[in-house]
Amino acid sequence: MGDDGIPQRGMARSARLAMLPLGFAGRAVAGWGRSLAGADADEVAAGTAARNAEQLFAVLGKLKGGAMKLGQALSVYDAMVPPEFADAYHEALGRLQTAGPPMPAREAHRVLAEQLGSGWRGRFSSFDDEPVASASLGQVHRAVWHDGRAVAVKVQYPGADVALDADLRQLQRFAGLFGTLLPGLDARALIHELRERMLEEVDYRAEADHQRAFAAAFADGPDLHVPSVVASAPKVLVSEWLDGVPLGRVIGTPAVDDDEQAVRDAHAATIVDTMFASPAEIGLLHADPHPGNFLVLDDGRLGMIDFGAVARLPDGIPPVLVRILRLAADGESLNDLLVEEGFLAPDAPDADVLRWVGALADPLREPEFHFTRAWMSRQGARVANPTNRAFQGTGRALNLPPEHVLVLRVLSGWMAVLAQWDCTVGVRGIVERRVPGFC
Repeated sequence: MGDDGIPQRGMARSARLAMLPLGFAGRAVAGWGRSLAGADADEVAAGTAARNAEQLFAVLGKLKGGAMKLGQALSVYDAMVPPEFADAYHEALGRLQTAGPPMPAREAHRVLAEQLGSGWRGRFSSFDDEPVASASLGQVHRAVWHDGRAVAVKVQYPGADVALDADLRQLQRFAGLFGTLLPGLDARALIHELRERMLEEVDYRAEADHQRAFAAAFADGPDLHVPSVVASAPKVLVSEWLDGVPLGRVIGTPAVDDDEQAVRDAHAATIVDTMFASPAEIGLLHADPHPGNFLVLDDGRLGMIDFGAVARLPDGIPPVLVRILRLAADGESLNDLLVEEGFLAPDAPDADVLRWVGALADPLREPEFHFTRAWMSRQGARVANPTNRAFQGTGRALNLPPEHVLVLRVLSGWMAVLAQWDCTVGVRGIVERRVPGFC
Protein backbone atom coordinates (compact mmCIF):
# COMPACT_ATOMS: atom_id res chain seq x y z
CA MET A 1 0.00 0.00 0.00
CA GLY A 2 1.26 3.49 -0.81
CA ASP A 3 -0.10 6.88 0.24
CA ASP A 4 -3.66 5.51 0.46
CA GLY A 5 -2.93 3.93 3.82
CA ILE A 6 0.04 2.98 5.97
CA PRO A 7 3.01 2.39 3.63
CA GLN A 8 4.22 -1.18 3.91
CA ARG A 9 7.75 -0.83 2.55
CA GLY A 10 9.99 -0.35 5.55
CA MET A 11 12.74 1.35 3.50
CA ALA A 12 10.34 3.98 2.18
CA ARG A 13 9.06 4.79 5.66
CA SER A 14 12.59 4.88 7.06
CA ALA A 15 13.72 7.21 4.28
CA ARG A 16 10.94 9.69 5.06
CA LEU A 17 11.79 9.71 8.76
CA ALA A 18 15.52 9.94 8.03
CA MET A 19 14.93 13.14 6.07
CA LEU A 20 13.80 14.92 9.26
CA PRO A 21 17.24 15.47 10.86
CA LEU A 22 18.77 16.27 7.47
CA GLY A 23 16.13 18.93 6.84
CA PHE A 24 16.57 20.41 10.31
CA ALA A 25 20.35 20.55 9.92
CA GLY A 26 20.12 22.11 6.48
CA ARG A 27 17.82 24.88 7.71
CA ALA A 28 20.11 25.55 10.67
CA VAL A 29 23.10 26.05 8.34
CA ALA A 30 21.06 28.22 5.98
CA GLY A 31 19.80 30.33 8.88
CA TRP A 32 23.31 30.75 10.20
CA GLY A 33 24.37 32.00 6.79
CA ARG A 34 21.52 34.52 6.60
CA SER A 35 22.38 35.80 10.08
CA LEU A 36 26.00 36.33 9.07
CA ALA A 37 24.74 38.24 6.04
CA GLY A 38 22.93 40.68 8.32
CA ALA A 39 19.41 39.21 8.56
CA ASP A 40 17.54 39.72 11.83
CA ALA A 41 18.41 36.73 14.05
CA ASP A 42 14.95 36.48 15.64
CA GLU A 43 13.22 36.51 12.25
CA VAL A 44 15.59 33.86 10.95
CA ALA A 45 14.97 31.67 14.00
CA ALA A 46 11.21 32.06 13.73
CA GLY A 47 11.21 31.20 10.04
CA THR A 48 13.44 28.17 10.58
CA ALA A 49 11.28 26.90 13.44
CA ALA A 50 8.11 27.32 11.38
CA ARG A 51 9.57 25.34 8.45
CA ASN A 52 10.87 22.65 10.81
CA ALA A 53 7.40 22.29 12.33
CA GLU A 54 5.83 22.14 8.88
CA GLN A 55 8.19 19.38 7.73
CA LEU A 56 7.93 17.42 10.96
CA PHE A 57 4.15 17.27 11.13
CA ALA A 58 3.71 16.81 7.38
CA VAL A 59 5.91 13.70 7.56
CA LEU A 60 4.21 12.37 10.67
CA GLY A 61 0.74 12.90 9.22
CA LYS A 62 1.68 11.31 5.89
CA LEU A 63 3.08 8.19 7.50
CA LYS A 64 0.22 7.64 9.96
CA GLY A 65 0.97 4.71 12.28
CA GLY A 66 3.25 5.47 15.20
CA ALA A 67 4.52 8.61 13.48
CA MET A 68 1.10 10.24 13.29
CA LYS A 69 0.29 9.04 16.81
CA LEU A 70 3.39 10.78 18.14
CA GLY A 71 2.40 13.96 16.33
CA GLN A 72 -1.02 13.86 17.96
CA ALA A 73 0.59 13.33 21.38
CA LEU A 74 2.96 16.25 20.80
CA SER A 75 0.09 18.50 19.76
CA VAL A 76 -1.26 18.39 23.31
CA TYR A 77 1.75 20.40 24.44
CA ASP A 78 1.63 23.16 21.85
CA ALA A 79 0.81 25.72 24.55
CA MET A 80 4.45 25.31 25.61
CA VAL A 81 5.70 26.61 22.27
CA PRO A 82 7.32 30.07 22.46
CA PRO A 83 4.71 32.73 21.54
CA GLU A 84 6.68 34.02 18.55
CA PHE A 85 6.40 30.59 16.89
CA ALA A 86 2.87 29.76 18.06
CA ASP A 87 0.85 30.53 14.93
CA ALA A 88 2.94 28.32 12.66
CA TYR A 89 2.91 25.44 15.14
CA HIS A 90 -0.81 25.63 15.82
CA GLU A 91 -1.58 25.58 12.11
CA ALA A 92 0.58 22.53 11.48
CA LEU A 93 -0.65 20.73 14.58
CA GLY A 94 -4.29 21.46 13.82
CA ARG A 95 -3.97 19.82 10.41
CA LEU A 96 -2.32 16.80 11.95
CA GLN A 97 -5.23 16.14 14.32
CA THR A 98 -7.46 15.18 11.41
CA ALA A 99 -5.14 14.86 8.42
CA GLY A 100 -4.24 11.73 6.54
CA PRO A 101 -5.20 10.23 3.17
CA PRO A 102 -7.85 7.46 3.43
CA MET A 103 -7.30 3.90 2.31
CA PRO A 104 -9.26 2.89 -0.80
CA ALA A 105 -12.74 1.44 -0.34
CA ARG A 106 -11.56 -1.94 -1.68
CA GLU A 107 -9.00 -2.18 1.13
CA ALA A 108 -11.58 -1.27 3.77
CA HIS A 109 -13.94 -3.89 2.32
CA ARG A 110 -11.18 -6.51 2.48
CA VAL A 111 -10.52 -5.77 6.16
CA LEU A 112 -14.26 -5.90 6.93
CA ALA A 113 -14.58 -9.25 5.17
CA GLU A 114 -11.60 -10.67 7.05
CA GLN A 115 -12.89 -9.46 10.42
CA LEU A 116 -16.70 -9.75 10.16
CA GLY A 117 -16.98 -12.51 7.56
CA SER A 118 -17.62 -12.58 3.81
CA GLY A 119 -21.26 -11.66 4.43
CA TRP A 120 -20.34 -8.50 6.33
CA ARG A 121 -22.63 -6.32 4.23
CA GLY A 122 -25.63 -8.21 5.59
CA ARG A 123 -24.86 -6.87 9.05
CA PHE A 124 -25.47 -3.32 7.83
CA SER A 125 -28.52 -1.70 6.28
CA SER A 126 -26.13 0.77 4.64
CA PHE A 127 -22.40 1.51 4.69
CA ASP A 128 -20.73 4.72 3.49
CA ASP A 129 -17.48 3.93 1.69
CA GLU A 130 -16.21 7.48 2.18
CA PRO A 131 -14.58 7.71 5.65
CA VAL A 132 -15.70 10.54 7.91
CA ALA A 133 -12.54 10.60 10.02
CA SER A 134 -8.95 9.46 9.81
CA ALA A 135 -6.94 8.36 12.83
CA SER A 136 -3.42 7.13 13.43
CA LEU A 137 -4.25 3.41 13.18
CA GLY A 138 -7.48 3.38 11.21
CA GLN A 139 -10.37 5.32 9.73
CA VAL A 140 -14.02 5.71 10.65
CA HIS A 141 -17.01 5.12 8.37
CA ARG A 142 -20.61 6.02 8.98
CA ALA A 143 -23.12 3.19 8.58
CA VAL A 144 -26.53 1.90 9.67
CA TRP A 145 -26.63 -1.40 11.56
CA HIS A 146 -29.12 -4.03 10.46
CA ASP A 147 -31.50 -3.04 13.28
CA GLY A 148 -31.60 0.61 12.18
CA ARG A 149 -29.06 2.07 14.61
CA ALA A 150 -26.63 4.67 13.23
CA VAL A 151 -23.11 3.41 13.90
CA ALA A 152 -19.47 4.43 13.56
CA VAL A 153 -17.28 1.70 12.05
CA LYS A 154 -13.57 1.96 12.80
CA VAL A 155 -11.46 -0.04 10.33
CA GLN A 156 -7.76 -0.55 11.02
CA TYR A 157 -5.24 0.10 8.29
CA PRO A 158 -3.56 -3.08 7.00
CA GLY A 159 -0.08 -3.35 8.46
CA ALA A 160 -0.76 -0.79 11.18
CA ASP A 161 0.81 -2.96 13.88
CA VAL A 162 4.08 -3.44 11.97
CA ALA A 163 4.32 0.22 10.99
CA LEU A 164 3.52 1.36 14.52
CA ASP A 165 6.41 -0.52 16.06
CA ALA A 166 8.87 0.38 13.31
CA ASP A 167 7.99 4.08 13.41
CA LEU A 168 8.36 4.44 17.16
CA ARG A 169 11.64 2.54 17.22
CA GLN A 170 13.11 4.88 14.63
CA LEU A 171 11.60 8.02 16.10
CA GLN A 172 13.36 7.26 19.39
CA ARG A 173 16.61 7.95 17.55
CA PHE A 174 15.40 11.41 16.53
CA ALA A 175 13.86 12.41 19.87
CA GLY A 176 16.26 15.33 20.24
CA LEU A 177 14.64 17.12 17.29
CA PHE A 178 11.38 17.58 19.13
CA GLY A 179 13.06 19.46 21.96
CA THR A 180 13.78 22.32 19.56
CA LEU A 181 10.06 22.58 18.77
CA LEU A 182 8.56 21.96 22.19
CA PRO A 183 10.89 23.22 24.94
CA GLY A 184 10.67 21.38 28.23
CA LEU A 185 9.21 18.16 26.81
CA ASP A 186 11.14 14.94 27.39
CA ALA A 187 10.38 13.57 23.93
CA ARG A 188 12.52 10.45 24.41
CA ALA A 189 10.49 9.41 27.46
CA LEU A 190 7.25 10.22 25.64
CA ILE A 191 8.18 8.08 22.63
CA HIS A 192 9.22 5.19 24.89
CA GLU A 193 5.92 5.38 26.73
CA LEU A 194 3.95 5.59 23.49
CA ARG A 195 5.64 2.48 22.16
CA GLU A 196 4.86 0.55 25.34
CA ARG A 197 1.24 1.68 25.28
CA MET A 198 0.39 1.90 21.58
CA LEU A 199 1.18 -1.71 20.79
CA GLU A 200 -1.86 -2.59 22.90
CA GLU A 201 -4.09 -0.42 20.70
CA VAL A 202 -3.86 -2.60 17.62
CA ASP A 203 -6.38 -5.09 19.06
CA TYR A 204 -9.77 -3.41 18.87
CA ARG A 205 -11.30 -6.10 21.07
CA ALA A 206 -9.38 -4.68 24.04
CA GLU A 207 -10.56 -1.19 23.09
CA ALA A 208 -14.15 -2.49 22.97
CA ASP A 209 -13.78 -3.90 26.50
CA HIS A 210 -12.48 -0.55 27.75
CA GLN A 211 -15.33 1.30 26.05
CA ARG A 212 -17.93 -1.02 27.57
CA ALA A 213 -16.48 -0.41 31.03
CA PHE A 214 -16.59 3.38 30.61
CA ALA A 215 -20.09 3.19 29.12
CA ALA A 216 -21.37 1.16 32.05
CA ALA A 217 -19.98 3.69 34.52
CA PHE A 218 -20.66 7.00 32.77
CA ALA A 219 -23.06 6.59 29.82
CA ASP A 220 -26.18 7.70 31.70
CA GLY A 221 -24.66 10.74 33.38
CA PRO A 222 -26.10 14.23 32.88
CA ASP A 223 -22.81 15.65 31.61
CA LEU A 224 -21.09 12.78 29.75
CA HIS A 225 -22.11 10.13 27.23
CA VAL A 226 -20.03 7.12 26.17
CA PRO A 227 -21.28 5.36 23.00
CA SER A 228 -22.25 1.72 23.34
CA VAL A 229 -20.27 -1.01 21.55
CA VAL A 230 -22.32 -2.76 18.86
CA ALA A 231 -19.75 -5.29 17.59
CA SER A 232 -16.00 -5.80 17.67
CA ALA A 233 -13.20 -7.82 16.10
CA PRO A 234 -9.39 -7.49 16.29
CA LYS A 235 -9.29 -4.86 13.51
CA VAL A 236 -12.88 -3.57 13.33
CA LEU A 237 -14.93 -1.79 16.00
CA VAL A 238 -18.60 -0.85 15.56
CA SER A 239 -20.02 1.70 18.00
CA GLU A 240 -23.09 3.85 18.45
CA TRP A 241 -22.86 6.95 16.26
CA LEU A 242 -22.57 10.30 18.03
CA ASP A 243 -23.52 13.61 16.42
CA GLY A 244 -21.47 16.46 17.79
CA VAL A 245 -18.73 19.04 17.31
CA PRO A 246 -15.17 17.85 18.07
CA LEU A 247 -13.73 19.71 21.02
CA GLY A 248 -10.63 20.43 18.97
CA ARG A 249 -12.59 22.83 16.77
CA VAL A 250 -13.32 25.22 19.62
CA ILE A 251 -10.07 24.94 21.53
CA GLY A 252 -7.84 27.93 20.89
CA THR A 253 -10.72 30.33 20.24
CA PRO A 254 -11.92 32.77 22.92
CA ALA A 255 -15.40 32.49 24.39
CA VAL A 256 -17.72 35.08 22.85
CA ASP A 257 -19.59 35.87 26.07
CA ASP A 258 -20.04 34.83 29.71
CA ASP A 259 -22.62 32.17 28.83
CA GLU A 260 -20.27 30.43 26.42
CA GLN A 261 -17.46 30.66 28.98
CA ALA A 262 -19.71 29.02 31.59
CA VAL A 263 -20.46 26.14 29.21
CA ARG A 264 -16.76 25.81 28.42
CA ASP A 265 -15.87 25.69 32.12
CA ALA A 266 -18.57 23.06 32.74
CA HIS A 267 -17.24 20.83 29.94
CA ALA A 268 -13.71 21.20 31.28
CA ALA A 269 -14.91 20.20 34.74
CA THR A 270 -16.55 17.09 33.22
CA ILE A 271 -13.25 16.06 31.63
CA VAL A 272 -11.33 16.55 34.88
CA ASP A 273 -14.03 14.75 36.88
CA THR A 274 -13.99 11.75 34.53
CA MET A 275 -10.20 11.61 34.57
CA PHE A 276 -10.03 11.44 38.36
CA ALA A 277 -13.18 9.33 38.87
CA SER A 278 -12.51 6.45 36.49
CA PRO A 279 -9.47 4.90 38.23
CA ALA A 280 -11.38 4.45 41.50
CA GLU A 281 -14.69 3.45 39.87
CA ILE A 282 -13.58 1.08 37.09
CA GLY A 283 -9.80 0.72 37.52
CA LEU A 284 -9.08 2.43 34.18
CA LEU A 285 -7.63 5.78 33.12
CA HIS A 286 -8.17 7.16 29.61
CA ALA A 287 -4.53 7.65 28.57
CA ASP A 288 -4.84 9.64 25.34
CA PRO A 289 -5.27 13.27 26.38
CA HIS A 290 -6.17 15.24 23.30
CA PRO A 291 -9.35 17.16 22.41
CA GLY A 292 -10.22 14.89 19.49
CA ASN A 293 -11.49 12.34 21.99
CA PHE A 294 -14.44 14.51 23.06
CA LEU A 295 -17.45 15.81 21.14
CA VAL A 296 -19.88 18.52 22.18
CA LEU A 297 -23.22 16.75 21.58
CA ASP A 298 -26.47 18.32 20.43
CA ASP A 299 -28.01 17.85 23.88
CA GLY A 300 -25.20 19.81 25.54
CA ARG A 301 -23.34 16.84 27.00
CA LEU A 302 -19.84 15.73 26.12
CA GLY A 303 -19.39 12.54 24.15
CA MET A 304 -16.25 10.55 24.95
CA ILE A 305 -14.71 8.36 22.25
CA ASP A 306 -11.58 6.35 21.37
CA PHE A 307 -10.63 3.98 24.19
CA GLY A 308 -7.60 2.32 22.63
CA ALA A 309 -5.09 4.00 24.94
CA VAL A 310 -6.25 3.14 28.44
CA ALA A 311 -4.09 2.55 31.53
CA ARG A 312 -5.14 -0.24 33.84
CA LEU A 313 -5.18 0.90 37.47
CA PRO A 314 -7.04 -1.88 39.29
CA ASP A 315 -6.38 -0.26 42.67
CA GLY A 316 -7.08 3.27 41.49
CA ILE A 317 -4.44 5.99 41.31
CA PRO A 318 -1.40 4.60 43.16
CA PRO A 319 -1.52 5.79 46.80
CA VAL A 320 2.02 7.16 46.65
CA LEU A 321 1.01 9.42 43.75
CA VAL A 322 -1.96 10.61 45.77
CA ARG A 323 0.41 11.47 48.62
CA ILE A 324 2.76 13.26 46.22
CA LEU A 325 -0.09 15.38 44.84
CA ARG A 326 -1.37 16.17 48.33
CA LEU A 327 2.03 17.23 49.64
CA ALA A 328 2.70 19.29 46.51
CA ALA A 329 -0.71 20.95 46.77
CA ASP A 330 0.04 21.95 50.35
CA GLY A 331 3.53 23.19 49.47
CA GLU A 332 5.32 20.58 51.58
CA SER A 333 8.63 18.97 50.66
CA LEU A 334 8.39 15.76 48.63
CA ASN A 335 11.99 14.65 49.00
CA ASP A 336 11.59 12.56 52.17
CA LEU A 337 8.64 10.65 50.71
CA LEU A 338 10.41 10.00 47.41
CA VAL A 339 13.57 8.82 49.16
CA GLU A 340 11.47 6.54 51.39
CA GLU A 341 9.77 5.03 48.33
CA GLY A 342 13.06 4.59 46.47
CA PHE A 343 12.16 7.12 43.77
CA LEU A 344 14.98 9.50 44.70
CA ALA A 345 18.50 8.81 45.90
CA PRO A 346 19.23 10.17 49.41
CA ASP A 347 22.25 12.06 48.06
CA ALA A 348 20.51 13.54 45.00
CA PRO A 349 22.18 16.97 44.73
CA ASP A 350 19.92 20.00 45.06
CA ALA A 351 16.76 18.08 44.17
CA ASP A 352 13.87 20.52 44.18
CA VAL A 353 11.03 18.11 43.44
CA LEU A 354 8.27 20.39 44.66
CA ARG A 355 9.21 23.02 42.12
CA TRP A 356 9.81 20.36 39.46
CA VAL A 357 6.25 19.04 39.90
CA GLY A 358 5.05 22.59 39.30
CA ALA A 359 2.17 22.41 36.83
CA LEU A 360 0.64 19.30 38.40
CA ALA A 361 0.23 20.98 41.77
CA ASP A 362 -0.79 24.49 40.74
CA PRO A 363 -4.50 23.66 40.09
CA LEU A 364 -4.72 21.96 43.49
CA ARG A 365 -3.55 24.99 45.46
CA GLU A 366 -6.72 27.07 45.16
CA PRO A 367 -10.49 26.45 45.03
CA GLU A 368 -10.73 27.33 41.33
CA PHE A 369 -7.89 27.42 38.84
CA HIS A 370 -7.75 29.38 35.58
CA PHE A 371 -5.97 27.36 32.87
CA THR A 372 -4.39 29.67 30.29
CA ARG A 373 -1.79 29.48 27.54
CA ALA A 374 0.29 32.04 29.39
CA TRP A 375 0.38 29.79 32.46
CA MET A 376 1.36 26.75 30.39
CA SER A 377 4.00 28.72 28.53
CA ARG A 378 5.55 29.73 31.85
CA GLN A 379 5.65 26.07 32.85
CA GLY A 380 7.42 25.18 29.62
CA ALA A 381 9.93 28.00 30.02
CA ARG A 382 10.57 26.99 33.64
CA VAL A 383 11.24 23.37 32.75
CA ALA A 384 13.36 24.24 29.70
CA ASN A 385 15.49 26.90 31.40
CA PRO A 386 19.06 25.77 30.60
CA THR A 387 20.62 28.07 33.20
CA ASN A 388 19.07 26.23 36.13
CA ARG A 389 21.20 23.09 36.16
CA ALA A 390 20.09 21.98 39.61
CA PHE A 391 16.47 22.13 38.52
CA GLN A 392 17.23 20.21 35.32
CA GLY A 393 19.01 17.58 37.39
CA THR A 394 15.94 17.00 39.53
CA GLY A 395 14.05 15.34 36.68
CA ARG A 396 17.01 13.13 35.84
CA ALA A 397 17.43 12.12 39.50
CA LEU A 398 13.84 10.88 39.82
CA ASN A 399 13.23 7.18 39.23
CA LEU A 400 9.46 6.79 39.07
CA PRO A 401 7.93 3.47 37.96
CA PRO A 402 6.56 3.54 34.38
CA GLU A 403 2.94 3.25 35.53
CA HIS A 404 3.42 6.31 37.76
CA VAL A 405 5.01 8.27 34.92
CA LEU A 406 2.05 7.40 32.68
CA VAL A 407 -0.47 8.77 35.19
CA LEU A 408 1.54 11.98 35.63
CA ARG A 409 1.86 12.39 31.88
CA VAL A 410 -1.89 11.98 31.38
CA LEU A 411 -2.57 14.58 34.07
CA SER A 412 -0.08 17.03 32.58
CA GLY A 413 -1.40 16.35 29.08
CA TRP A 414 -4.95 17.26 30.05
CA MET A 415 -3.71 20.38 31.80
CA ALA A 416 -2.03 21.40 28.57
CA VAL A 417 -5.30 20.85 26.69
CA LEU A 418 -7.28 22.89 29.21
CA ALA A 419 -4.68 25.66 28.99
CA GLN A 420 -5.37 25.89 25.25
CA TRP A 421 -9.09 26.15 26.05
CA ASP A 422 -8.78 29.04 28.55
CA CYS A 423 -11.12 27.71 31.22
CA THR A 424 -11.62 27.76 34.98
CA VAL A 425 -12.11 24.52 36.94
CA GLY A 426 -12.43 23.68 40.62
CA VAL A 427 -9.86 20.91 40.35
CA ARG A 428 -9.17 20.63 44.09
CA GLY A 429 -12.80 19.94 44.95
CA ILE A 430 -13.03 17.28 42.23
CA VAL A 431 -9.90 15.54 43.48
CA GLU A 432 -11.14 15.64 47.07
CA ARG A 433 -14.40 13.97 45.99
CA ARG A 434 -13.02 11.48 43.52
CA VAL A 435 -9.59 10.37 44.75
CA PRO A 436 -9.56 8.17 47.86
CA GLY A 437 -6.85 9.17 50.32
CA PHE A 438 -6.35 12.72 49.06
CA CYS A 439 -8.26 14.36 51.90
